[in-house]
Amino acid sequence: MSFVGRLAFVTGGGSGIGKAACQLLAKEGASVVVADKVVKNVNETINSIPSSPTQMHLGIDLHVEKSESVGNALLQMLEKYSKPPTIIVNCAGITRDNFLLKLSEEDFEEVIDVNLKGTFLVMKTFGKSIVDHGITNASIINIGSIVGKYGNIGQTNYTASKAGVELLTRTASQELGKMGIRVNTILPGMISTPIVETVPEKVQEKFMSMIPLKRFGRPEEVAEVIAFLASDKSSYITGASITVTGGF
Repeated sequence: MSFVGRLAFVTGGGSGIGKAACQLLAKEGASVVVADKVVKNVNETINSIPSSPTQMHLGIDLHVEKSESVGNALLQMLEKYSKPPTIIVNCAGITRDNFLLKLSEEDFEEVIDVNLKGTFLVMKTFGKSIVDHGITNASIINIGSIVGKYGNIGQTNYTASKAGVELLTRTASQELGKMGIRVNTILPGMISTPIVETVPEKVQEKFMSMIPLKRFGRPEEVAEVIAFLASDKSSYITGASITVTGGF
């Protein structure tokens, strides 16, 4: 597939699935905006993605849970490209794991703010700009999680946030479809990312025993699904939730 001439915006682009998505979209010809709250990681991703005379990449310091930061990100893009992106990938996410009875209100709110509210703010801000510019072919891909369907011990905040992302996506797809904006969710399982590396070894072993393919996924494997949903090959898919779990 080719994304030559397309502009992509990826939150959480500094590491994990977001970084892999940036690399693949750029490889296929897109101009990529790498957005992350860790500037060092943004620069590393920018330096790792291919470019050509037809591509202009950009790195942005972004805190998705802050509406001002999201608005500034859009302004920076409009100043550089004179148009909003037609590919939006919401990968930014955090964990603050603890058992329900020990989980602090602050840790609950922070995870909801970044994972759920952040996805909402990006969709609203950039979706409005897409409509205002009269663009009628755009794709928003949100990263949920398989644990948002089934729950996971020690992650009441994270599972709630990811369940919210999935239903936020389905509703947004119904509202934005008539404007030519497709909205889909990817539900990864255990993928070898910095977040998964924080999971205790015993818990990782438990998950491994439940995966028919007997391995964790790679960020690049999720990126391939992101690219499919961003492309015209998925032109009749919206409101969908696609699991990438190795059969978990």
